Parts: sequence; structure tokens; C-alpha cells
Amino acid sequence: MELTTWLTYVGVIAALIAFPGPVALLCMHHGLRHGRQRALATVIGGATASLVLMGLSSLGLGAILATSELAFTLLKGVGAAYLVYLGVQAWRAPVTASMMSDATHSPQSVERTGTRALFRRGFTVGISNPKDLLFFGALFPGFIDLGTPQLPQFAILSLTWLAIDLTTMSSYATMGSGIGRWFHSPRRVKLFNRTTGSLFIAAGGTLAASHR
Repeated sequence: MELTTWLTYVGVIAALIAFPGPVALLCMHHGLRHGRQRALATVIGGATASLVLMGLSSLGLGAILATSELAFTLLKGVGAAYLVYLGVQAWRAPVTASMMSDATHSPQSVERTGTRALFRRGFTVGISNPKDLLFFGALFPGFIDLGTPQLPQFAILSLTWLAIDLTTMSSYATMGSGIGRWFHSPRRVKLFNRTTGSLFIAAGGTLAASHR
């Protein structure tokens, strides 16, 4: 792969990844609720989902999804429903003492979500958008030279995406963790829950109404 091609790819995906989407919102939300270190499980879950989607696209499943209206609609419905579910959960979350200590990262927190659960949520949000599978299927061919071995090129593109994705999503988690000091009052925590809940619901609605 030529250096100019790789640099162009880096510029494209850096802009795409930096634009806040459902995974970025979840990383920020978990950063505030559970702290930066624990939110890394969410970051890794989302990145793992991206790797799975890349692999599926390389197997041609993205092209199959693009031609099957039923499969696309079903996957889109599942993804939209899960985002709405997360939004409703966030909107209805009670403001408890444990939540307050989670937000400010106090050692007095008595209720902690396991890292496996955080990883699972990050992975589910990342994997549940069928448009991402189509995106990877459409993106990679434009940067692969068919005249040279494709597997090394695919590996370079995937690892580059992974590095930028982990760095960017970790920054979102850190950002969420950093604003925790502003959430000492129940009113602010409730406002944060309802704001992020509304954004999740809006993301689910946008996905449900979207077309390929």
C-alpha cells in the first residue's frame, strides 16, 4: 500500500470516527457514570464490534445485506430498538447515592456495573447498526490495490481503524469522566440522564427511518 493512499485513508476515517455517534455517546456516558478506566471496557467493546463488521464485509456479507431488503430492515430494526431501549433506561434511571458517587468516582460507590456488562453494551451498540456493515463494504475497496496481495492491505486498514477508534473513543470516555465534578447535585445527574436518554432515542429513531 502506497503511503499517500494510507494517509488519505487516515484522514477519511479520523473525520468519520471523531464525529459523535451512538458508540461515542455511550463511551462518554459510561465515562461519567463509571469512570474512565472502567469505561475502557465499553471502548474495547465498540472497537471489537468494528473488527467483526470489517471481517464480515471482507467475506462479502455487506454486499448480501445491500441486496436483501428484508435482512437490512430486520437488522436495522434490532439496532434501532436497542438504542431506544438504552435511551429509555437512561431516561428512567433513578438518581441514587451510588449513582452520585459513580459520577464523581468516589470510593464510596456501592453499586458497580461489571466490566463484562460494559463491554457487552459497547459491542452491542457497535454491532447493531447494519449501515456500518455496508459502510465497511463500500470503504475498503477504494483503498485496496487489486494488483497486490489483498490480505496485508486489509490488515493495515483494519489495524489503522482500530488504533484511531480506540484513541478517539477513549477520549470521549475521558471527557465524560472529566465532567463528573459537575454532577454533585441530583438535579444535574437527572438532567444528564434525560439528555443522554433523549439522544439515544433520537439515534434509534434516525436509524429506524434511514435508508441504505
